[in-house]
Amino acid sequence: MKVIIIGLGYVGLPIAITFAKEYDTYGFDINKKKIEKYKKGIDSTNEVGNAELKHTALRFTDDPKDIKKADFIIVTVPTPINNYNKPDLNPLISATEMIAQNLKSGSTIVYESTVYPGTTEEICIPIIEKKSGYKFNKDFFVGYSPERINPGDKEHKFENINKIVAGSNEQVADKILKLYQKCLKGKVIKVSSIKVAEASKIIENAQRDINIAFINEISKIFHIMNIDTQEVLKAASTKWNFLNFKPGLVGGHCIGVDPYYLVYKARELNFDPQVILSGRKINDSMGTYIAENIKRILLEKGIKLEDAKVLIKGLTFKENINDIRNSKIIDIIKELNKSKIKVYLEDENVDNAELEKMYNLSLDNSIPKVDVVVIAVKHKKYCNMKIEELEQLFSDKSKIIFDIHAIFDRDKLLERGFDVWRL
Repeated sequence: MKVIIIGLGYVGLPIAITFAKEYDTYGFDINKKKIEKYKKGIDSTNEVGNAELKHTALRFTDDPKDIKKADFIIVTVPTPINNYNKPDLNPLISATEMIAQNLKSGSTIVYESTVYPGTTEEICIPIIEKKSGYKFNKDFFVGYSPERINPGDKEHKFENINKIVAGSNEQVADKILKLYQKCLKGKVIKVSSIKVAEASKIIENAQRDINIAFINEISKIFHIMNIDTQEVLKAASTKWNFLNFKPGLVGGHCIGVDPYYLVYKARELNFDPQVILSGRKINDSMGTYIAENIKRILLEKGIKLEDAKVLIKGLTFKENINDIRNSKIIDIIKELNKSKIKVYLEDENVDNAELEKMYNLSLDNSIPKVDVVVIAVKHKKYCNMKIEELEQLFSDKSKIIFDIHAIFDRDKLLERGFDVWRL
């Protein structure tokens, strides 16, 4: 049996590597440069690692004709939002059209890309029928298994997680169940329909978004009340059923995006969601909120904004990865730039060419003494920093630290004369 994975990003690559251990597997991506890197054993996603990439049995390809060889086609292309926070299904539609034009009779297409409930059956299947000339559930079959890849997480890896599967009929669902069971150590759970599987994924991330938004909101309230949010959370978490979420910047491709897919579909059905959108509004505001507090404290210290120097350590959307797409740290930078504050950027994980292309920003090779240090991402390197190392970054005028994720011991910082702000 042959399997092909369509889309080899941070989701598709780990899936393809795992499937290649059990099946004759192809990994397809339209990006020829990416494919060449993978063939050389260079993992640009950092999800698999160069060593495993060099020894995999996975066959890398950018030739759509290889789709004709596959019995199972697993689709892991991105599903972003546009500038108006509406679903951008163009990558999914393009991939589906390509598959349809290279489909052999009897194949099963399994979608893993995150979508709103109904997308697979209402958009993808009609495209396949039209472009291939095949009859659904006769000449080709479809399933859905929502991806649960967590970038940078070395514990909850693809082969260890529980997986949801669904099929276009009972027999197809059983085939997909067995396909994944052979690869995974975690449980594979079959649900009754593709729509249920799609919905389960969308609410996983919407739920986290809403919970983080609540904590972000109470953080704002507690700052006004001069109460340390982190200490409050530590106290509250001693109760057995307290949900221990942390405040923070919610970016990336899942939590900051998926709720908008559900909102879009709800509005199509003439339902206007309140809680989901409120959560999104709060979380989308946090970068600006942090920047406003930086400016406020600088002015309180008698430092003119146009003379101020701010170092931002960490630019990725979460810790220990190299991905800067939809990073909310960019919101902090943009807001500071409006006030003509000199902002210096540092992150060893980030490719400078990509940063320039995506945001027209550059990493700084030479960083002077600054007035404010913002530890924006909880990279392992920053977590291991000593207070003495922090002190060396500051000018004589101030020692203002924005420890967004509360990496450092607040009391020890205060003892050393730091002005400490954290969510």
